Amino acid sequence: MLTGAGVSTESGIPDYRGPETARRARNPIRFAEFVRDEAGRQRYWARSFIGWPRMASARPNPGHEALAALQTRDRLTALVTQNVDRLHRKAGSNDEVELHGALAEVICLACRRLSSRAMLQDRLHALNPGFGDDSVAQAPDGDADLEDVEDFVVARCLHCEGELKPHVVFFGESVPRERVHRAREAVDAADALLVVGSSLVVYSGFRFVKQAARAGIPVAILNLGPTRGDELATLKVEANAGQFLPELVARLS
Repeated sequence: MLTGAGVSTESGIPDYRGPETARRARNPIRFAEFVRDEAGRQRYWARSFIGWPRMASARPNPGHEALAALQTRDRLTALVTQNVDRLHRKAGSNDEVELHGALAEVICLACRRLSSRAMLQDRLHALNPGFGDDSVAQAPDGDADLEDVEDFVVARCLHCEGELKPHVVFFGESVPRERVHRAREAVDAADALLVVGSSLVVYSGFRFVKQAARAGIPVAILNLGPTRGDELATLKVEANAGQFLPELVARLS
């Protein structure tokens, strides 16, 4: 199973390329900008400060729960996700391959120590009392549509004073080889590959569809709207994951 943002939209987490994207299109920060531009980091963390509580409080929907049930019943051999929301884990899935990491963790760009995003939120509250407006619109990946960020104070690493970054793969950054290797092995060992809620525009996920197609492994895609992999798919279903996947579990039972 390969999942994308479309499996989490029914949990209230916006996606980048779904049916509603054109109304609120924006450009996410790129890795190079985050690393070199202090103002870019300040803008990112200010917007994340407002957006994180909503991401952290999001709950799994019936689609996540159905995938966890398939895994429990040994119908699903491996779960690879492009999502950074940890909702698969909250639903009971285990040993998933998080291609793009998880927003629940923060990494220091200097000493490479990992820490908790929840703990960082507490520190940011202390550094920025009364900052922001909780009513601003939510954006993808724990972001918020906030523009007035000039007074926001950014926290640094408690161990070395280095710059902190969410432990996720930004646009312009490479997926760690170990994660790609685990996902490739899972595809090689699979009888079929099911893609759920991904447009496959980003190559980090599309590569596995290409791999399966080359090996003659059937590919099924469950997504609202066209995807980059439609021509390689054996089956394409246009439906909400939260409605379709529980029906699939019921039929397999």
